[in-house]
Amino acid sequence: MTNTYFTGLKVVEFASVLAGPAVGMFFAELGAEVIKIENETTGGDVTRGWKLPSEAPESDISAYFCSVNWGKTHLFLDLRQPADLQTALAHTDRADVVISNFKPSAARRLGVDAGSLRARNPRLIHAQVYAYADPEDESPAFDVVLQAEAGFLYMNGAPDGLPVKMPVALIDLMAAHQLKEAILIALLRRAQTGLGASVSVSLLESALAALANQATNWLMAGHIPQRMGTQHPNIAPYGDIFACADGRQILLAVGTERQFRQLCHCLALDDLPDNPDYQTNAARVQHRKALNDALCSAFLTKNLDEWLAVLREKQVPAAQIRDMAAVFELPEARGMVLEEGETKRLRTVAFRLEP
Repeated sequence: MTNTYFTGLKVVEFASVLAGPAVGMFFAELGAEVIKIENETTGGDVTRGWKLPSEAPESDISAYFCSVNWGKTHLFLDLRQPADLQTALAHTDRADVVISNFKPSAARRLGVDAGSLRARNPRLIHAQVYAYADPEDESPAFDVVLQAEAGFLYMNGAPDGLPVKMPVALIDLMAAHQLKEAILIALLRRAQTGLGASVSVSLLESALAALANQATNWLMAGHIPQRMGTQHPNIAPYGDIFACADGRQILLAVGTERQFRQLCHCLALDDLPDNPDYQTNAARVQHRKALNDALCSAFLTKNLDEWLAVLREKQVPAAQIRDMAAVFELPEARGMVLEEGETKRLRTVAFRLEP
């Protein structure tokens, strides 16, 4: 898929790791020219070296790096050297957007902070990723640190187990989405006024903004979310997993009364919806263990594929639990693969825009 919505837009990326580069790739996927400036003295973006044991040690890229660095022109510069700094500034002087995750003190020292760059290019939109809400707090903050600080780690995992981090750097990705939105608003404002802007997000505030119902459960009901595995604190059976006759597992996500009745009908448990313990979602949440015991026995009577076919016919949300190889059996996943040379990754743009 080739999009040209941002053809003619120039983006300069002074960013490494995941959040900033994901924003740069977003614009590259939509047709923008993206210049990624990497630190020559350190070998470039640190994620170039974040390799799996199976990856070639002599390569200067990793699969992790490739995941958010498609479609960019890479320049290796030492901004402490006057000639290299001027090369970078020549690009920012003609840029529409600069993406940065420089620490503020380093950006000021190098002369690539928002004030300096916008003084040279008043139409520039300078987009910055910080770790914390206070820009001058330069404490290092990798994704798992923010998962811990924002409560995700405490909530995630099995009830009797240790806290578990999410398997992708989700805080970085949420910050990237926040920064994209801010840049798009700034571009709209510039189209209306001709004025550039400075926009910024912090990893911590992006994480907090994504707490959604878990935060309001505390704010309104005084409930501190506990580790529940895949289960949901407000809905049952939702996120509950059951073994099938072939030993494979099925996951349920039953969110309405109609879906619960249909589930029970499919399982030949038609008496359950009229049981006072299961008549409402609130009752099912309260009596989740007894409910799951009843469902567990029923699921052992058919294989996974049989159950999926029956439940989908009755529009009961259910799924197999796929590993990554199984994920790429889905035509939707295969259709999102972007190739560049010998490298592959999924595109970050998942929406469709039709005139």
